[in-house]
Amino acid sequence: MTVPFLGRKHFLAVLVPLFVLLTFLADPALAHHPFGMGDSSELSAWQALLSGIGHPLLGPDHLLFMLGIALVGLKRNKKWLLPLLSLGLAGSALVQLLPLPDVVTPWAEALVSLSLAIEGLIVLNRLSAKWLLPMFAFHGYLLGSTIVGAEPTLLIGYFSGLLLAQGSLLLLVTAASQKVITSLGNNSRNLFAGIWIGIGLAFSWVALVP
Repeated sequence: MTVPFLGRKHFLAVLVPLFVLLTFLADPALAHHPFGMGDSSELSAWQALLSGIGHPLLGPDHLLFMLGIALVGLKRNKKWLLPLLSLGLAGSALVQLLPLPDVVTPWAEALVSLSLAIEGLIVLNRLSAKWLLPMFAFHGYLLGSTIVGAEPTLLIGYFSGLLLAQGSLLLLVTAASQKVITSLGNNSRNLFAGIWIGIGLAFSWVALVP
């Protein structure tokens, strides 16, 4: 079986985000944490660290956003690492001071999911790559919302986990970006951009419509 303008070697790769979409469409917030974060007082510093590592890796919207950076093809990608990580952590710190009201949370989830569509438009050269900066801050804001009110030790552990997970993944996707883009070719890259847009819109819809 082949797909028009998509080589055989890329066909299975296309199925990966589609599988993620079908698996998590019912609730894109599923499996964000290795440990429950509803009552952070019961966590140890070690569990807070692991939750910080696990949150951006197990949340499909966050993970797909990070992986999608490989498709963008950032110029001078090393210069993007510090601003992106700084804005992400700044967003996580800001929510400790300005926590999300319950009525706003679905809209924040929808905005974070919509960042996948924005990322797809960046890949298609419809938007500037600078849109990644505020989107990364929004992701950080939502990632930090799960530990609002925790004691300083747990905050430090959780933020350290976020920094470790996102920093490692950013280094990986930016280092592999040009190889990924060259391997895929323009047509397959555009197809992935369309898939990202579709997933982002679907996740946003699920977040807003019960």
